[in-house]
Amino acid sequence: MKIFETSTAPNPRRVRIFLAEKGIEMDYVQLDIGGGENLLPEMVAKNPSTKVPFLELNDGTCIGETMAICRYFEELHPTPSLMGSSPLEKATIEMWQRNVEFYFFLQIGMCFQHTSGFFKDRMTPVADYGKEAGAMAVAFLSKLEQRLGASTYVAGETFSVADITLLCALDFARVVKIRLSDEHVNLKRWYELVSARPSAKA
Repeated sequence: MKIFETSTAPNPRRVRIFLAEKGIEMDYVQLDIGGGENLLPEMVAKNPSTKVPFLELNDGTCIGETMAICRYFEELHPTPSLMGSSPLEKATIEMWQRNVEFYFFLQIGMCFQHTSGFFKDRMTPVADYGKEAGAMAVAFLSKLEQRLGASTYVAGETFSVADITLLCALDFARVVKIRLSDEHVNLKRWYELVSARPSAKA
């Protein structure tokens, strides 16, 4: 099996960190998304959404979407658990994963796409929307700051996929000049903790 990705993009990094935490080796195929390589007919046939990453199994089956890929490997290799073990733990991790993804990670992505014009050959950037998305992302940091004042990691006392998403989102946020400030004491504590994990270098 192999994963088609772009090494500099944040979503592929989420999968690489997830697999590194699991100790799973993988073959990676690089796609030039800036040059539109992901839009070629043979790639669209494998992955209709055209987004990276996507996983191709040995039988030719393809799985797109970052969390779907992570779920596949979580089911194959349940330990160490990154998506929860008990019903409550699973629900709590999914809740925080979705919160981070929708209210921070997605907003960062929209800020980048609509203010940088990186994909202007395939979409119509709306600069005001991009600025508003960036403001929404910054506002959500206060909620995360509060949460991390009450727990070691985003979803509780164990490292999870929610932490992976937040780490990748925060690192990518630098491209739109969004960074942690001095008031984010708990977030900075958390960031140092998760960035020190070997998987963070994946």
